[in-house]
Amino acid sequence: MALPEKDLQDRIIDHPSPNCGDRPDGSQIDILVLHYTGMQSGRAALDRLCDPDASVSSHYLIEEDGRIFRLVAEDKRAWHAGRGQWQECSDINSNSIGIEIVNPGHEFGYRPFPDVQIDAVITLCRDILSRHAIPADRIIGHSDMAPDRKEDPGELFPWNSLAANGIGLWPTITRTPPDIDTDIDTATDAPCDPAKFDTMLDRLGYAANDRLKRRIAFQRHWRPDDISGEIDPPCMAIARALLAQTGR
Repeated sequence: MALPEKDLQDRIIDHPSPNCGDRPDGSQIDILVLHYTGMQSGRAALDRLCDPDASVSSHYLIEEDGRIFRLVAEDKRAWHAGRGQWQECSDINSNSIGIEIVNPGHEFGYRPFPDVQIDAVITLCRDILSRHAIPADRIIGHSDMAPDRKEDPGELFPWNSLAANGIGLWPTITRTPPDIDTDIDTATDAPCDPAKFDTMLDRLGYAANDRLKRRIAFQRHWRPDDISGEIDPPCMAIARALLAQTGR
């Protein structure tokens, strides 16, 4: 259960990072990127995000116990995303807010995110969305914008819980009875066409990239029980459902 938003300011700990700059004139904050820290401890991640020699940062860091650190003011450009693209945007840092979520990641013992941490994530995201007009289809994971080099926040991150709280997208798919015709096939027994699936990934916002890696990135976000990169009818149905939600 998300925290009452009136309690949010009591949870935020200011811990300024020098690793930031001005956003370019005319840039609009319309992307929210969620990361995991991928380090052995939250303390190590916080130190690195504030180390001027590291040249990395994020706007916020959320510890496993639910503490929220504010590292960079939202009107500043934090250095969290790196090389990548989502939809038409190829300068993610200039147009986004980045949240680092403490988790050892795949390298150091990936594990489920504690409920208290996810409650804090939901509360913070809702607070951010109250200030910035960020479309649901531009609330993404690091691996969505950089599938060739990133895996975070990974297949254990509960995107469905965030969507249930008005943060991002989650597909609604059905098993269509055989005697019913549908214009938009979102059934789990929809025909499987990998080429068509790749076209749907283009439309959702995935950049031209290694096909297998971006299929896996899609699965980490929206089909976490199968991250093999193999395309099957449920993958097709999920992609169609997401496109139907976004109108893309």
